[in-house]
Amino acid sequence: MGAESIPPPTNPTLPPPLDTPTNPFREELATRQRPDPCTVVIFGASGDLTSRKLIPALYNLASEGELPPTLKVVGFARREKTHESFRSELEEMNKKVSRSGHNAQLWAAFSQGVYYHQSEFEDADGYARLAERLRKLDAEGAGGNRLFYLASAPDQFVPILQQLQKAGLNQPTGPGKWSRVVVEKPFGTDLATAQRLNGVVNEVFDESDTYRIDHYLGKETAQNIMVLRFANSIFESMWNNRYIDHVQITCAENLGMEGGRGGYYDKAGALRDMVQNHLLQLLSLVAMEPPTDLTADGVRDEKVKVLRSLRSFADAADVGRNVVRAQYSAGTVDGKPAVGYRKEDRVNPDSQTEAYVALRVMVDNWRWEGVPFYIRVGKQLPKKSTEISIHFKKPPSVLFNKLAGGENANILSIRIQPDEGIALRMYSKMPGASMRLEQVKMDFHYSSSFGKASPEAYERLLLDAMAGDATLFARRDEVENAWKYIDQIHRAWHASENPPPICEYPAGTWGPQESDELLERDGRAWRRI
Repeated sequence: MGAESIPPPTNPTLPPPLDTPTNPFREELATRQRPDPCTVVIFGASGDLTSRKLIPALYNLASEGELPPTLKVVGFARREKTHESFRSELEEMNKKVSRSGHNAQLWAAFSQGVYYHQSEFEDADGYARLAERLRKLDAEGAGGNRLFYLASAPDQFVPILQQLQKAGLNQPTGPGKWSRVVVEKPFGTDLATAQRLNGVVNEVFDESDTYRIDHYLGKETAQNIMVLRFANSIFESMWNNRYIDHVQITCAENLGMEGGRGGYYDKAGALRDMVQNHLLQLLSLVAMEPPTDLTADGVRDEKVKVLRSLRSFADAADVGRNVVRAQYSAGTVDGKPAVGYRKEDRVNPDSQTEAYVALRVMVDNWRWEGVPFYIRVGKQLPKKSTEISIHFKKPPSVLFNKLAGGENANILSIRIQPDEGIALRMYSKMPGASMRLEQVKMDFHYSSSFGKASPEAYERLLLDAMAGDATLFARRDEVENAWKYIDQIHRAWHASENPPPICEYPAGTWGPQESDELLERDGRAWRRI
């Protein structure tokens, strides 16, 4: 297949590429170069991540003219499949989940660059055959650049990396070419395993060619946190302990262990599955200092400083005072009955794994001294929502705070998902003769303000990895400092003589009473989502 085998989209309803005359500001506003031609090799290609997220993301990028026309995709997995059957399976899923809809003509062109490669992950011959396939694709226009995406089970990461090295696939094919690896979470299960995995990765790929993915950082609103703070003086001037009382980060899920997820989740738990990566990443974006520049290391240097500033816990009792863990009992979610966590499929009936965790986190630096960050994440809560809320201090109470309706402070809420956007709650006088205050909301929605849906997180992250921009990917020291903080809590729960108790909450409620008490002791309350 030659360089012209994937034509540009011809459906007139699809948006034109951003570098066409319809957008004369593209060159002025661009922050990243268009990716070079390359081949994306996905390990674990028969899994759900590939069909639901990765291939639809690449298809949507193709529909918007963001991909090089000679992009190739090779799915590497154990099951027996042909190119045609693999493409057909991907097409059926793309019809269901693609953000931009499904265009048969575009899919036909895009899918001609998608191939299937069957092999065991530890089979050296399979990698030799892969190398030969990649050389043929290079000759057909792929350009000699390779992006290896580890979407397999975590216990296969090391064998895959070692086999790539033995086959010489970790090395660039020539001057000006590149070979990179994208590693999915979980990146280790504690500090020791993360360090070992980092060691293997960096033996095979240079750190500058390693992309540890966290899809939360690909969401538009997460990316917009820095713009909100550093491009708007009204916020940055108040983004400190003089004006902010506290910060809340909530990640609520209204699902349990559907889809056989209980086997994995019962070994991981909410703390390691969500807090260590997603939520500490969001905290670091909110708390970081202004970077010296917008390069990948410029941004990540400041995020690491935040993680290094997180206050350590003195002992298990200190963990108990600042962290709440819980499991859900039987209840009702969205009008449907839900079983308790220990009754879920593939969950140990005597499980000590948390399905909910709430933390009081202190950032011990000049900007945030005395400002608590409250984090909560849980399963089988009333709704699905991820939100950051900045709670400003109340103004002096000599005037309006003594009036009816004037008890609360201003809140800036940043909605990560769903309905991405930003809202600011403030006070206004209600119409009428009396001086009565009412909260009003200034609300910004991505979809309505920009006239189109936000790109899926994987679209941005795949494009950045192909373009060599690591800003939204975790660096080695980020991962290890996050694990260092989380390990303290995990040891207190599982390796101390008097571990803090596991609390309980009915499915369909907002968590255990102990979580509310965590804030009540500080004279605060969880924001109602």
